[in-house]
Amino acid sequence: MINVAAIRMQQFGVQFYQASLTASDIDKLVRFEVLSYGDSAQPPMRGGKQRFGAPASKVNWDLLERRIASNDKAYQRQIIRRKIDELVQYYEQCRQARDLPSIPGAVIISCDEELNFQPAGEDSRLGILKVPEREGILRAIDGQHRLLALHADIDRFQGEDFSVPAIIFDRLPEDHVVQMFVTINAKHTRLNASHLVSLSGRQLYKDENLATAHDVVRALNDREDSPLCNEIKLLGVGRGRVAQAPLAQELKKLFATDTFGGARKTTDFHEDAKKFFVNYFKQIALVFGGAWNGRKYSIKSASALRAFVRVAPDVILRLDQEHADRSDFRAIGRAIAPWGRRIGDLRFETEGAWKRTGTTVDSLAKELRLALQYPEGAAV
Repeated sequence: MINVAAIRMQQFGVQFYQASLTASDIDKLVRFEVLSYGDSAQPPMRGGKQRFGAPASKVNWDLLERRIASNDKAYQRQIIRRKIDELVQYYEQCRQARDLPSIPGAVIISCDEELNFQPAGEDSRLGILKVPEREGILRAIDGQHRLLALHADIDRFQGEDFSVPAIIFDRLPEDHVVQMFVTINAKHTRLNASHLVSLSGRQLYKDENLATAHDVVRALNDREDSPLCNEIKLLGVGRGRVAQAPLAQELKKLFATDTFGGARKTTDFHEDAKKFFVNYFKQIALVFGGAWNGRKYSIKSASALRAFVRVAPDVILRLDQEHADRSDFRAIGRAIAPWGRRIGDLRFETEGAWKRTGTTVDSLAKELRLALQYPEGAAV
C-alpha cells in the first residue's frame, strides 16, 4: 500500500478524496489510455513532426507512446504532442524560476480497486488514504496531458519535493466516469461530436438506438466489402472524408421510430441493421458508380448520406412487398434500380445540379422517394 495524506469529502451521497500524490506515485500508479478501435485504430498521439527551426523537443516520443494504451473501453481522446511539449517546457521554466507551481490545480482520478481511509484523530475528514501499490491502478478523468507531461519529464523531478493535488474516486462506475469526462470536456475543450457519439452510444447513456447507429457506422467504415471502408472519420479524426456524427444521428432518429420495422432492440435487429446498410450502400455505390468513384461529386457528403438513410424505410417497404429478405444484396439492387434511371450520376455533380438546385437532405430525400414511387417516370 502507498500512504497519502487526504481529506475525505462527500457530495450528494458520493464519497471521494482530495489527496496529495508525489511525482513518483503518479508515475507508478496512473495508467494512460485513449479511445480507439481495433486494427483500424488511430495512433494514440496526434500532431505533426517538429517544424524546421523549432526548438528540439525534450520528450522521448517513442518511450511515451509505448506508455499509452489504446482500446475501445477507454474514453480519452488522442494525445496532442504540441500540448505535451508546451507543458514540459512550462515545467522546466517553473523549475528554473521557482516562482510558480507547475501543477497547481487538482487532477481528477478514478481508482479501480477499493481504497482504505484511516481518519487522523477526532476529525474524520482528515487522514491517510491507502492506495494499493499496483501499476496502472489509477485512471485519469481530467488532467491526462498534465500527468503525461510529468511522466515525460520525470527524470528532472528527481530529488524535488513535488506533490500533485488530486481528486480520487473509489471505484466510480464506468458510465459515471465517462459522464464526468464528457461534462468536463464537452464545452471548454470542444470535445468533437463524433467522439461524443462513440461515448454516448456505447458507454455514457446506453442509448440502444444510438448504440445500434454507432455500430452500423462502424460496420460501414470497418468492413472491407463496404464502399465506405476507411472513409468515415471515427472519433472525429483520421483520413476519412465522411463525418461520423451526422450519419450516426440520422440513423439514431431512424431507429427511434417504427419506420425501419422489424424486431426492436434485439440482437437480430442489431445485426440485421448492419447487414442491410452495408449492402444498401454497396448497391448505391453501384447505381451511382460514376459519382461514387468520381472526384467532383457530393454523393458522399453528409447531406447525401443522410438522405439515403432517410429513405431506407421506403426501400424496406419495397423489399417487404416483394417478400424479399431485407438484407439481400440483389433484392436491394432491384429496389433502388429506378434511381439510376430517374436520377443518375449528374445529379450529384458538385458544381452542377447539386449546387444549382441548392440540395438539402429534405430535397434529395424527396427526389429519391419519388423515384421509388414512380420508377418509370409517371406524372405526379
